[in-house]
Amino acid sequence: MSEPDDAREGMGGLVGAHGMRPKRLVLILGGARSGKSAYAERLAGQMAQGRMVAYVATATADDDEMRQRITRHRAERPADWITLEAPLDPAHALLDDARAASAGVVLLDCVTLLVSNLLLDSAGHEMDEERFDAAVADTRVQRAIADLLAAYRQLPASLILVSNEVGMGLVPPYPLGRVYRDLLGRANARLAREADAVLFMLAGLPVELKALARAWEESAARQLGFDANE
Repeated sequence: MSEPDDAREGMGGLVGAHGMRPKRLVLILGGARSGKSAYAERLAGQMAQGRMVAYVATATADDDEMRQRITRHRAERPADWITLEAPLDPAHALLDDARAASAGVVLLDCVTLLVSNLLLDSAGHEMDEERFDAAVADTRVQRAIADLLAAYRQLPASLILVSNEVGMGLVPPYPLGRVYRDLLGRANARLAREADAVLFMLAGLPVELKALARAWEESAARQLGFDANE
């Protein structure tokens, strides 16, 4: 995906001090408690520049802890933000709600739970790992990501996506956990390819990865001694 010049200037391409910027797709990655959500909400407010923010929540209140967490997060968000509950199909929720067409920024938190919800829904209530068909879950996740990107192209708003990086820890000891790790990794990679900016959160600090990747690609041939044209 080609990027406008101002997107290549780091966060200055996302938040403009003067006038409206064209819409942007931003992926924010990181580990647990790395500051992803807090930074995403702050960035959404900055990018909206006074326009409405639509918050797409993929969490489900399956137990008391999650219900308390959802209630706390909702209370912490600005009162003028709208919230769309979309645990399985955020693209449909966005296109079906007329308010989303008026939003300046859509913030989806998070892709991590979206993939988990689709995986568990595909596995069914029995959770029989031996009979579970990973290809079915993979198809549903890829379709959901494709639909989400298509919705972004249709709507006028910028889109901020929050997701976990789960491939840097221990290998899950059970098959369904390994399938989940792989599904989320592929979803993150696809979104990163499409995004104008990819941020990795470390101890609450954002590091922009696409600029680093471009810099490496420009210097790799020189440093490693190969012909970049081959």
